Amino acid sequence: MPDDVRCLVDDDGCRGQVPRDAPVMLCERHLAAAGDWCEAEYGASDVLPSPCVLCGSRLGVRHRSGWLCAVCEWRHGDIPDDELPPPRVDVVYYLRYADRVKIGTTANPRQRFGAIWHDEVMAFERGDRALEQRRHVQFAADRYERTEWFRLSDALRAHIATVAAGIDDPWSRHARWMSEAIALRG
Repeated sequence: MPDDVRCLVDDDGCRGQVPRDAPVMLCERHLAAAGDWCEAEYGASDVLPSPCVLCGSRLGVRHRSGWLCAVCEWRHGDIPDDELPPPRVDVVYYLRYADRVKIGTTANPRQRFGAIWHDEVMAFERGDRALEQRRHVQFAADRYERTEWFRLSDALRAHIATVAAGIDDPWSRHARWMSEAIALRG
């Protein structure tokens, strides 16, 4: 942007110098006013004063009315009602043991996995028995007969990579689904 560009605001007689890197043709005073308005209207991302009680995230959005978790949108400071049962969130899971993968479903993965010998939780996919059955059909060629265990084929490995894309820890995805379900319940 040339050095001689002037502020678009002329109703107060401003016409001040526009910074070279300004995203719009406003002087610093009017850019600051626009930023303040955006922050008041839409909130500002910042670090929460303490971790979210639902999902553990530290990222929040600060509004005039208070903080919201940027991950699950739980209002910071609100306490979940411990008398309510936890929400049911069904997941299809992919557990690896050696060169085999178990495709199953559960609403309580921590409890379920305690009963299954495994090396790694590879991924979670939100879904119930219907989705689990579709995955069993999809990978039927790799299935060990009359079990929920499958050979870790290239096709299955690619599917799991797609399901897990962008997620370093499958448990963080499950925690988010649980916190979202609790937040929706209110």
